[in-house]
Amino acid sequence: MEFYGRWIQSWERELTLKDRDREIYPFDWGLDWVQDNGAAVGSPLDRLKRCAAQALKASESFYAARLPEDWKLEGDLLTFRTPTPTPFPQNNTATCRIFKAEGSRTAVVVVPQWNADAKGHVGLCKLIKRLDMTAVRVTLPYHETRSPDGRRRADLMVSPNIGRTLHATRQAVLELRQVVHWLKSQGYERVGIMGTSLGSCVGYLAFTHEDEIDAGVFNHVSSYFADVIWSGLATRYILWGLEGHVRLPDLRRCWAPLSPWFFIERLIDSERPHLMITAKYDMTFLPEHTEQVFQRYTELGIPYERVDLPCGHYSTAHFPFSWLDGWHICRYLKRHLG
Repeated sequence: MEFYGRWIQSWERELTLKDRDREIYPFDWGLDWVQDNGAAVGSPLDRLKRCAAQALKASESFYAARLPEDWKLEGDLLTFRTPTPTPFPQNNTATCRIFKAEGSRTAVVVVPQWNADAKGHVGLCKLIKRLDMTAVRVTLPYHETRSPDGRRRADLMVSPNIGRTLHATRQAVLELRQVVHWLKSQGYERVGIMGTSLGSCVGYLAFTHEDEIDAGVFNHVSSYFADVIWSGLATRYILWGLEGHVRLPDLRRCWAPLSPWFFIERLIDSERPHLMITAKYDMTFLPEHTEQVFQRYTELGIPYERVDLPCGHYSTAHFPFSWLDGWHICRYLKRHLG
């Protein structure tokens, strides 16, 4: 690797070390978080594999969502009850911040990255609003005000608890689809979605299951959910909780319903435009996993657009790459939605 690439990856390692709040949580199969239609037969691993296989086979049902009936809009805050409640009351209220562009009939649902705080992607939302598109910034499960104990990190969403990770990620997808339905009910004619990192994964799952989403931008791309956790720099402490309890091939099957890879084919007959943005020196969404996705797109003949940023995963959020990233995102959304 050339000097520039080594420098970027050195910077990536430095950026990850700034987060001192990471904990290694205990491993748990999390069977109480999933619905097993096999009458609780078999080992915990077999049961989770069976649940995942059932979810993949019936993903339309697994990710089915309707317009929220109990939504409230107070000022710029939209809230509604989550369709998949949890034992944590704080997490059971879906929350969105609206950046309304007056008179616009176009909206973009913005999904921040894992562990984003309340300021995450606010600048992007304001820029989208300046382009005469309403931005709706969602709060992912267990984030910000949805954290059960006020902790800064949302480790309850992605963790060595396999079943809870399944439940939380599905919860996020369902809520995104509900936000899209709400926007359409409010008279928005064109709705796009934009997600970063985990938000990109969740957004892609929503995009492939929701025809009402007219365009998408996916900021960081990978094939298998489990592979990101297993090999990513940002998720290594989750791996440490998994090691010795489950192998990567088995984890890949358990978390298959969360993996974009298994839903790419759903876009074969879709002409909805979408942009995928990658980071050339990404140490969390590794380039080999990203290239798997693009190779699959090529094999299936699915049209898409691609941008490769000359940075890493964390450095995407820093100048000058954050500006370059934002320019590509907003330009694409305005072109296809505005």
